[in-house]
Amino acid sequence: MLEREFERIYFRFRLLHYRELFSPRCAKDGSLSANEACSAEVIFLLDHPTIKEFANFLKISQPNATYKVNSLIRKGYVVRETSSKDRRESRLTVTEKFLSQYGCNSSFIRGMMDNIHAKFTPEEIEQLERMMKRVADEALS
Repeated sequence: MLEREFERIYFRFRLLHYRELFSPRCAKDGSLSANEACSAEVIFLLDHPTIKEFANFLKISQPNATYKVNSLIRKGYVVRETSSKDRRESRLTVTEKFLSQYGCNSSFIRGMMDNIHAKFTPEEIEQLERMMKRVADEALS
C-alpha cells in the first residue's frame, strides 16, 4: 500500500536523522543541543527568515523565538543580517559552523543515493526523480 510505504520512508529518514544528530562524531565542544539543532535547521530550511517568520512557523511566541535565536548567535551557528531593502528588518542566516555540522546529519542521504545508483537502472532513477519532485511540490502547496 502506497501510504504505508511512504510512511516507512518518512519514518526511516527521521530515525536516521536523529541517529546522526546524536552521533558522537557530530558532537563537539560548543555543539548544539537537540533542541538548538532543530531550531537552527528550521532557520536553514526557511531560507533566511525573520525572527517573526521563525516564530510563526514554529507556533511559538516571538520572545521565545528571540531567546532561541540569541542562543544560536552566541554559539556561532546563526547570524542576523540587516536587510538591504529595509534596514529595520533583519534576516537570520546559518553560519559555516552550522553547515559543517549539518553535513554530519546528511551522511545517510549520501549512503542512500549510493545504494539507489548501484541498484536502480538510469531509467528507474529518472522516473523516481520525477515522482519525488512531484511529491515534494505537492507537499509544499
